[in-house]
Amino acid sequence: MEIMDWVGYELGTRVVRYREEDAILYALSVGARAEELSLVFERDLKVLPTFALTLGLWVADAASAAGAFAPAEALHGAQSLTMHGSLPRAGVFEVTGHVGSIRDTGRSEILDIVCESDFFSATYSIILPGKGGFSPPETRAKAGAGEVEMGGMASVRLSAEQAVLYRLTGDRHLIHVDPAAARAAGFARPILHGLCTLGVVVKALAEPLGAQPWELEHVEARFASPVYPGDTLRIVAGEPSRGGAEDVAYSASVDESRVLAGGRVRYR
Repeated sequence: MEIMDWVGYELGTRVVRYREEDAILYALSVGARAEELSLVFERDLKVLPTFALTLGLWVADAASAAGAFAPAEALHGAQSLTMHGSLPRAGVFEVTGHVGSIRDTGRSEILDIVCESDFFSATYSIILPGKGGFSPPETRAKAGAGEVEMGGMASVRLSAEQAVLYRLTGDRHLIHVDPAAARAAGFARPILHGLCTLGVVVKALAEPLGAQPWELEHVEARFASPVYPGDTLRIVAGEPSRGGAEDVAYSASVDESRVLAGGRVRYR
């Protein structure tokens, strides 16, 4: 298939299933503490919305299996999630997937792979370095606008076990656990999943922004640099709008390196 022929390609429908224990394991993997009973105790369990990203991740694998991209040549470049309602404590429901837009930055190709359900919609943006240049220069994707000025917000120390715990939620890629695989990919040691970093940050931002972590409505971010288990995330955000009706800009860094960029988040 030609590159643009993939736009709109249907990836099918899957029935996803999870138990309360799966939602609790996810919460623990993104930093839930024992005293946060609403996240770790089934009696009054609230499911973190970013758990949905583990339920829709199959769409990226399905696109790869169909031939849209080779995993060894791809990077998970960005992620967005929009909630249509709260996730149930345990669930069985359908998720459909398709290839959305395909963008050309000149240097890279970006595939937006979309999943949709009654509870959420999400877009997994896959970057293919060196695959750009297939469209006229005037139609290529432009860089986003600069971020608003932001102040200090939160600091989160990641555990040394963060990646090996998060992989139990479904992403078993070797670079997150096997030192040899990580070195072969150009990393000093196993790296943390980008979606884990996103889940940690979204949970950490809720309280400073006057919300509960399960009240997330929308989040998006670009994965700018790798994160390692044991790193400390410095999270900054703009001022929330009155009434919380608008997205708030945020970013996350490790030392002086930005790891989540172009972030926008909104809670109910």
